Amino acid sequence: MAYRVCFVCTGNICRSPMAESVFRARVAEAGLGGLVEADSAGTGGWHEGDGADPRTVAVLDEAGYGTAHTARRFRSSWFSHLDLVIALDSGHLKALRRLAPTEEDAAKVRLLRSYDPAAGDLEVPDPYYGGPEGFEECLEMVEAASDGLLAAVRAHVEGRTV
Repeated sequence: MAYRVCFVCTGNICRSPMAESVFRARVAEAGLGGLVEADSAGTGGWHEGDGADPRTVAVLDEAGYGTAHTARRFRSSWFSHLDLVIALDSGHLKALRRLAPTEEDAAKVRLLRSYDPAAGDLEVPDPYYGGPEGFEECLEMVEAASDGLLAAVRAHVEGRTV
């Protein structure tokens, strides 16, 4: 059974699809494609059915990442099928922990930047109301944290297969 990770932001059109795309690429590069699955969602349903924000798509395309995406809202019932739920900021972290049906499920929720040892601030700011530079900064933060996240996930996956 694959190790399942879901990235969550507000509307699932900026930060979480960016994190999902970057992490999928890291997983593929590491040769863990059949062992780790990545997905994303939003805490709200305002953009359900929409694609990623065009600025997210532009930044991902420029960096060589995939951009296929359809926004959706996170459901508390998903916790039972997920191993790790990655929040992009502390507001998402709190909202997701409140949605968690059990303490065990709440413990699955972590901040993405907690996997970046160089990060002082653990928030990935929402770039939605700004210009392209905010999306570029967001991508840099996501990329920096994705290596540490991959190392943590790899340790769980290798522990399962041993």
